[in-house]
Amino acid sequence: MGAGCARLLRVKPLVSILIPAHNAEAWIAETIRSALAQTWRRTEIIIVDDRSTDQTLSVAKQFRSKSVLVIKQSNQSAAVTRNEALSKSQGDFIQWLDADDLLSPNKIEAQINALSKGDNARRVASGPWGAFISRTSRARFRQSALWHDLSPKEWLSKKMGENLHMQTGTWLVSRELTEAAGPWDTRLSFDDDGEYFCRILVASCGTRFVPEAKTYYRKAAGDSLGSFNGAAGKLESLLLSMQLHVKYLLAIENSARTRASCMKYLQNWLPYFYPRRVDLLKDLQKIAASLGGELKTPRVSWKYSCIQNVFGPAAADNARWGYNRVKKSLLRSGDRALCWLNKG
Repeated sequence: MGAGCARLLRVKPLVSILIPAHNAEAWIAETIRSALAQTWRRTEIIIVDDRSTDQTLSVAKQFRSKSVLVIKQSNQSAAVTRNEALSKSQGDFIQWLDADDLLSPNKIEAQINALSKGDNARRVASGPWGAFISRTSRARFRQSALWHDLSPKEWLSKKMGENLHMQTGTWLVSRELTEAAGPWDTRLSFDDDGEYFCRILVASCGTRFVPEAKTYYRKAAGDSLGSFNGAAGKLESLLLSMQLHVKYLLAIENSARTRASCMKYLQNWLPYFYPRRVDLLKDLQKIAASLGGELKTPRVSWKYSCIQNVFGPAAADNARWGYNRVKKSLLRSGDRALCWLNKG
C-alpha cells in the first residue's frame, strides 16, 4: 500500500475534475475557468450536463478541448450524473466540483503535495471552504472541528454530533479509495453528497487537512443539483441518508459516545420533518429508540410562536420557510447589485 502510493505520486498523477451540471448557465463558465487555472497541470475536466433547460450546455461546449470533455445526458438525478462523470474518468485522483463552486488555483497541487508526504493511498485530502454569493472576495471561511487531520471515527462523530459538514469540492480522493467506497447512491435526491463522502471516510484511513487548499462555495445559487425545498421525495431521501449515516458510524464503533453523536444528529435535523411529515417522524423515533434515546419536539422560535399558538404548528412552519426564502432572495439580490456596481 505505502510503496504503491509513493510510486503513484512520483509519476505525477492525473487528476480528474468532475463537474455535474444542471441549469448552471450563470456561473458554469467561472467554475470551468477555476478548474483550468489549476497550477497542477496534469488534469482532465469532465462536464456532464443533466438536460439543462438554459444555456448551460452551450456555455460548457465553448471550453471543449483534448483535456475538457462535455457530455449531455437525459434528465436524471444528481447521483446518476456524478456516476456518469466518474465512469468516463481516467484520473489517479478524483476532484469533485459542483457547477456553481470554485477552486483556488493551487487547491489540487497543495493537496497532492500533502498526500505525497504520507504512505497510504487511502488517506483523503480535505481543505477549508468559504461561502459567498457573487464575490469571492466576500467569502467567509469559518473554521470548524472538521478542519483537522482526523480518523474516520472522529470525523463522523464530529460531523454528526456537532452538525458540521464539508463541501463537495473540498476533497481530493485517490482512485483506489474511490473504487473502495463505491458509486454514488442513486436512491438519494438530497444529501447524496453527505452520504457519499461518509462512505469515502469509512473506507479511508483518515483525513489530511490542507489549510492552503481553498474551495469557494456559492450560496443560494438557485436551481442547483443539491437544492433543498422540503419537497416530498427529498425528505424521504434525507431520512435514508440519515439512516445510513448512523449505520456507518456505529459500524466503526458502537459506544455511548457514538450513539450520543447519532442522537444529536437526529435531533438537529428533526425540524425539517416536523410538523409536515408525521409519518417520517415515526421512522426517526424508531432510529432514536434503537440508540436508547427519544427525540424531543422542536422548540419554535419566538418569531413564530404567536403564529403557532393561533394557527397551529403547520402555519408556523410555513411562515418559517417563507421567511427564509425571502431572506435568501434579498441577500442574493443585494450582493449581486453590489457586485454589478463594483464592476461598473
